[in-house]
Amino acid sequence: MRIVLDTNGLIQSVSPRSRYHAVWESMEDGRNTLCVSNEIISEYLEILQRFVDYDTAETIIKTIINSSFVELITPYYNFGLITQDPDDNKFVDCAIAANARYIVTNDHHYDVLKGINFPPIDVINLDDFMKLLQQV
Repeated sequence: MRIVLDTNGLIQSVSPRSRYHAVWESMEDGRNTLCVSNEIISEYLEILQRFVDYDTAETIIKTIINSSFVELITPYYNFGLITQDPDDNKFVDCAIAANARYIVTNDHHYDVLKGINFPPIDVINLDDFMKLLQQV
């Protein structure tokens, strides 16, 4: 399944001690394909460096970039669907361009997408995505 993982989802799933670590593992073992853009990678790195040291952040980013289960997407159109936090639109645009099944996030700014029929974008929180992973 092709997914876009919001930065909060990455932060919450990368640690082996996290209850959401299965999300990260699903992208490492190929059950899911993580779709990212250059903008997303840049944000991942910026935010990771707030929580872990530089070397650890770099290692996580290199793992993402070098994974055969990660697809680099170049969105050519900015839909601007999230007005409360326009910075989140990079994830929406990537999901649309990648034809991703889900945006995985616990960020409530994405709730606005539930009322938009076109383009169709499914948003799922980490707990519900974990349930999906257990079914597979």
